[in-house]
Amino acid sequence: MVLSLRRLVCTGLLLETTCFFAGCHSKPSLTPQQAEGKHLYDVRCAHCHEYNDLRLKKIPPDLHGLFDHPTLPSGLPATDQIVAREVLSGRGLMPAFAGRFTDEQMAALLAYLHTGMH
Repeated sequence: MVLSLRRLVCTGLLLETTCFFAGCHSKPSLTPQQAEGKHLYDVRCAHCHEYNDLRLKKIPPDLHGLFDHPTLPSGLPATDQIVAREVLSGRGLMPAFAGRFTDEQMAALLAYLHTGMH
């Protein structure tokens, strides 16, 4: 019993030390598809949806946690099909990106958005 408790305490300390140095709260690594989606987001989406570096008066919605809710900021259902349609067709002040994403790129972007982007 004492040996088991001692082993449990030692294991716990080892785990805590490992977490401290390795960063247990670090972000999980992205799959290759999600990494491609992150690249696409950074190049084609973030300048408006994250940084607003175009100084738009009407700030585009934040896309972090987009799929954490049943609906999009527009009120439409938060589904892959609707998000893809909104990206490709545009909405309101958002321009259409039709022809700028292949099917594989759109799937990658959606996979990245599904990570919550945290």
